[in-house]
This record gives sequence, C-alpha cells and structure tokens, in this order.
Amino acid sequence: MTSMKKVFIACMTLSIVFLLAACGNGDSQADGKTEIEFFNQKKEMQTTLQEIIKDFEEENPDITVKFTNVPDAGTVLKTRISSGDIPDIINIYPQNADFQAWANSDIFTDLTGKDYLNNLTEGAAEAYAINDKVYSVPLTSNAWGFFYNVDKFEELNLEVPKTWDDFEQLIKDIQGKEETPFALSLTQEDAWTLNGYHQLAWATTNGGYEGANNALVFSPKGSIKVGNADFDAVADQLDLLNGTGQKNATGASYEDAIATFANQEALILPNGTWALPAVQNQNPEFEIGMFAYPGQEEGQELTVGAADLALSIAMDSENQEAAEKFVEYMTSKEAMQKYYDVDGSPTSVTSVDTEGKFSETAGVTQYVFTDQQIVWLQKDWTSEETFHHLTVEYVNSQDRDQLATNLNNFFDTMK
Repeated sequence: MTSMKKVFIACMTLSIVFLLAACGNGDSQADGKTEIEFFNQKKEMQTTLQEIIKDFEEENPDITVKFTNVPDAGTVLKTRISSGDIPDIINIYPQNADFQAWANSDIFTDLTGKDYLNNLTEGAAEAYAINDKVYSVPLTSNAWGFFYNVDKFEELNLEVPKTWDDFEQLIKDIQGKEETPFALSLTQEDAWTLNGYHQLAWATTNGGYEGANNALVFSPKGSIKVGNADFDAVADQLDLLNGTGQKNATGASYEDAIATFANQEALILPNGTWALPAVQNQNPEFEIGMFAYPGQEEGQELTVGAADLALSIAMDSENQEAAEKFVEYMTSKEAMQKYYDVDGSPTSVTSVDTEGKFSETAGVTQYVFTDQQIVWLQKDWTSEETFHHLTVEYVNSQDRDQLATNLNNFFDTMK
C-alpha cells in the first residue's frame, strides 16, 4: 500500500469517527448531558424564567436547557415549525388558530392523562383540548376587566357595580359628580384594548362562551341584525363608552389612556390585567382596584382571558423524557411560586400561594380558572383583528346598521 493511500484511509477513518461523535448522539452533549430547547414568547419574564431553568438544571444535572428568546417570536416559530426545526418545548398560546392547526397536524405530543396535570386547577388543561386530547399545559392566564380608582370611589361614595344596571347608574353618578368615567383609546391602532369589552357584551348577553359564538360565528350567514334582542343589548352596552371618555379619547393611544387613568383624569380604565405594570410605572397616587364585567344579574359577572404561559412538547423531539421532566417541574410550587411572585398573572398551579398578593387585580383574577372566565372568543374564529376595528368604529359612530353589516361581513367568511 502506498504512503498516500495510507494517509487517505487514516483521514477517512478520522472523519467517520468525528462524524459519529458529532451526529450519533442527537442532542446529547460531549459531557453526557441531554440538551433540550425551550422556546419562549414571554420576553418580559425572561430573567425569571432563566432563574427557574437554573434551579431545574441543579435538580437535574443530566439535563441542560437551551433557552431561546428571539425578536418577533411568533413569526420565527411559524418558520421553524414549517421547516421541521421544532423546539423540544414551546411556550405557545393554545387559544390561537395556529396552535389548533398544529395540534391537528401532529406537531405536539399528546399529554392527556399525565400525572402532572393533577397539579393544575381541575379542567384548566382540558379547556384547550383538541379532539379531547391535551397538547398544552396552561400555567398562567391573562384576564380582562375594569381598573378603577379606589380612593376616588370612596371619596365620592361610589360602589363597584354588581349588575349591568348598576354599571349604567355608576357612569351617570360619576358624570353627575363632574368626573370623567372612562380612560379610553378609541383609535383604530389601539382598538384591541376594547376587544374584551365587546366579547364580554356578547357573552353576558348570550349566557357565556358557547352562546356568544353561537350568535356570532355558528349562526346562519347574515343573521346578525338590528332588532335581534341580543344584538340590541350588545349595542346598548357598547353605547356606554360613547361620550363617557376623556376629551381626547378618539385620538388617544393605549399609553394615553394609561396616563389619563394614572393621573386621575378618569376613574375607570377598561383593559386587561397586563396593563397593571404600565399603570404602576406612572406612580399613581391612589389605590388601584379591578372589577369584572357585570352580568344582567348579580353573580353573573364574567372575565375573558386565556393561557399566557403555556407549554407544549414537540412530538418529534428525541428528548421526550427530558422535556416532560421540565414541563412537570414547571407545574411545581417551586417553579411557579417564583414566576407568580414577579408576574402576578393568575396561575393554574394549585400549590402556589396567592393569598394577599396582587390585590389590585383580585376583583377580576378571582374568577380565572373558574366557570366565570371564558376563553377569548377568537378561539373559534379564523381571525380577530377586524373585530377590534369594527368595535371602535361603532363606539365612535353609533351606527347600528353599519355595526350589523360589519359583523356579518366579518363572520360570514367563517361560516
């Protein structure tokens, strides 16, 4: 054998050895640890999640978590899933159409019946089931309602409304005391801020989630009409926002509405629990409270929201056992107490101590993960943005015929 051939064979042998070392162990690292990737969409909780990951790795020294945080995470995730480059564990919102489509396409592992689901409030995971199978572990939820100025309410002898009639009277009383009821953003750009209001109007009028969507998306084409009892009731409730906001409401942004409320230029801010940090950053000189959307009768109040930190596992992950260990850990008090104490979003993990914490939002969060919280109605829609826009258009115009036309045009495409 020539010397050149010997060199060639030696090089080939070394190449094969290195190739096997690089590829033969999947995601196993040279030190014998298994690496799993956790794709995050909760950018604001990145630091806390990193601390939780560190705790998990200390308890599981054979597992390393690659924590992925990228700008425009939703778009990146779509690209990665479409290309087959799916992270082991994904923070994804199970109420969204994308999640449902991916679950139906066998992208996620079926977690139905897993023991760690017992660490959650009963029914929390099942609320997002696809064909009766659980593909997501919902750990926290957002919620929508009304922030209010507790000090001003006490000073003016105003009470939190228990029914819709109470709410209408409250707004009249606030105006009668020469105060502004609502801090609003009635621009198309920030129309999403009233998404919860309009959805809850339909839900409280029609008996909840199912009744609302039966009226909107599961009804015959063109069936939403002026003169229908439910449509007229919803329009009446939307009318409460017309002329009751601050002077610049029609041109105000989300940030403007926050500032209006924080500066005590209006007594009520319709928005979700996520707005609390933004209000607090304005250093308001009053106590903040929240109340839920009133129903027709006392005890029928509702909030709307959906899973915020929710975890799914890729079905094609080569590290199912390690991924499940991490998801199970995230359902523990050790992990979620640390998360809740920073984030404050209602958690489904029953062992977390929430008593006396985040009292500002308790008037709404008390209903989360109960039958007085509905999931965002767009869970059964193919889109939602147009709904935001037609809501604000109606509040500003008060044109009921146009509202009915807009609603039919939007929902008829889904029927």
